[in-house]
Amino acid sequence: MSPEEHSFTEHVTEHLTQLNGVTAVSLGGSRATGAHTAESDWDFAIYYRHRFDPAELRAIGWPGEVSGIGEWGGGVFNGGAWVSIDGHKVDIHYRDLDDVEFRLAEAEKGRFDIERLMFHLAGVPTYIVVAELALNEVLHGELPNPDYPDALRKNAPHQWWAQARLTLQYARTAHAERGHVADTVGAISVAAAQTAHAVLAARSTWVTNEKRLLEDAGLRGVDDMLTGLDTTPTTLVSAIDTATRFLENAVTEST
Repeated sequence: MSPEEHSFTEHVTEHLTQLNGVTAVSLGGSRATGAHTAESDWDFAIYYRHRFDPAELRAIGWPGEVSGIGEWGGGVFNGGAWVSIDGHKVDIHYRDLDDVEFRLAEAEKGRFDIERLMFHLAGVPTYIVVAELALNEVLHGELPNPDYPDALRKNAPHQWWAQARLTLQYARTAHAERGHVADTVGAISVAAAQTAHAVLAARSTWVTNEKRLLEDAGLRGVDDMLTGLDTTPTTLVSAIDTATRFLENAVTEST
């Protein structure tokens, strides 16, 4: 991190730590992993205990949007802010520390749920907040730094692949056999994302978003199965069957 980046990080952290209820602040995304470019956004997470009032964050005066708690769909992604600070695009995520600790305990037992979230085809596993603990850089306070739980590595691939398989099976009869192009393509895309989660879980690889999900899982080849499709049912059924074999092989090889 350059001196300028370090200074900016300290500036933001100083303001966030002064918010009532906040016990820890972390830096996430590409900035934490070192994969960022000069144009990359800044991703911060604020961990609070018992209470946090987004109005206090809004009162800092950074231009942008500050959501209420739960306005990002509820669940583990329970809100945040998109703001501009000194010309930088900054995302700030709210993290209820009691809930995060519960999700960590569940992940260690191999248990998780999958929640709907904007911009995620497959939804997000509730262990996404555990992945953040493992990958993010703690800037203030103390947070757990978990390894990938063995129980999660064993159970998550089966849960994800079960969803992918059912997605494909339903799409074959309900859409492909009826010549529904958009529905068939959508189902294959969703199943590919679900399968990618299965593959990466088998590798004990944390996932925090879908931006490189297919690449990281080695499933980008599914793109070739979605080109040149038309409303001919036999063509769409063939695409479903080809995608099913491709994705199933990936899961089998990874587990």
